[in-house]
Amino acid sequence: MLRGRILDPYRNPFAPGAGSRPPELAGRDAILEAARISCGRAIRGRSARSMMLLGLRGTGKTVLLNEVARVAESEGYLVSKVEAPEGESLARLLYPEMRKVMRSLSTVAAARQIAERGLKGLRGFASIFKIDVGGVELSVEAEPGLADSGDIQYDLPDLFGVIGRAAQVAGKGWILLIDEVQYLSSEDLSALIVSIHRMSQDSLPVVLVGAGLPQVAKLAGEAKSYAERLFQYPEVGALDDTAARRAVQLPIEEEEASISTGALTEVVTRTQGYPFFLQEWASVAWNNAEGPEISTIEVQQAYVETLAHLDSGFFKVRMDRLTKAEVAFVNAMAQLGDGPYAMADIATAMDRKLSSLGPARASIISKGMIYSTDHGYLDFTVPLFADFMRRQAPNY
Repeated sequence: MLRGRILDPYRNPFAPGAGSRPPELAGRDAILEAARISCGRAIRGRSARSMMLLGLRGTGKTVLLNEVARVAESEGYLVSKVEAPEGESLARLLYPEMRKVMRSLSTVAAARQIAERGLKGLRGFASIFKIDVGGVELSVEAEPGLADSGDIQYDLPDLFGVIGRAAQVAGKGWILLIDEVQYLSSEDLSALIVSIHRMSQDSLPVVLVGAGLPQVAKLAGEAKSYAERLFQYPEVGALDDTAARRAVQLPIEEEEASISTGALTEVVTRTQGYPFFLQEWASVAWNNAEGPEISTIEVQQAYVETLAHLDSGFFKVRMDRLTKAEVAFVNAMAQLGDGPYAMADIATAMDRKLSSLGPARASIISKGMIYSTDHGYLDFTVPLFADFMRRQAPNY
């Protein structure tokens, strides 16, 4: 059956998976070029600013981190990429990555002595922060006085400094990519900022590129006031009309098919240019269309299936994390229309006192479902989530 189809599902170019690279990475050239310049400057001992990519869910931040990794590798960097899970300490998160980098640098003759000292410091760091090293490097003795104070704001910059100096003499750099930065504790985020600040002051080739929800900029500023000057904060948002059209049209044309102008406009307009939704709808439309041109009618017919995919996957997995009280909170938000939403209006809609909503608000923010857009205002971190809640209203 599939062999008779012009638009063969096996050749479907779209990639709606979480973190999957789209076939056409449209509209992100400026961010990637900024990352390239930062990496290029840092490895040459020049002043360079690290980055925090800010955006809602499904806008392609993880994809961009992966692309930045490729950029950094081409500039001579060792790459470490981690995701900050809720409740995990930064020390445990970074220990294996720092160990890999130090071991790699220890194979370079010029950097061996510095890197081996760093491995000794890392042994003490693991011990003081109670990190189970699983028998790894047990023969390495800790170096007293290096990264063993038990205060991560002192110890982490010391280890970053060792890596930076070893990388410098080896003619390399180190880039640390951290996804979901908003889940780091205030203490850990502060230690990370202090570490990168030290690297900047000492002109060492260590660069951080983090990614997280929009509140990360505020969290960084609260952790250390100079964070706003230390980082670039590019917004990873919806694609503009030109980039959104390119993201859908070019992959189709590269498979020697086409999409009508009306169909393309339908997809771009109704998804509001959000990358994940573009990929999902275009993928379903391809699989259902006869071809060689995807028509407006075929795109419209694919919309129902697209919503079903999103509702049972992208949206539902986030709803499943909420308690009944939290579901009532976000449902009240959605029924008010599209955000941002005033807390006072949410309280009125729920027939509750404003002061009583604080715990639910804090919990939902900590779960990454909503964020504060301004004092007294909230919005969803998931694009088009209010539409989903209104579709599901009878179920909640």
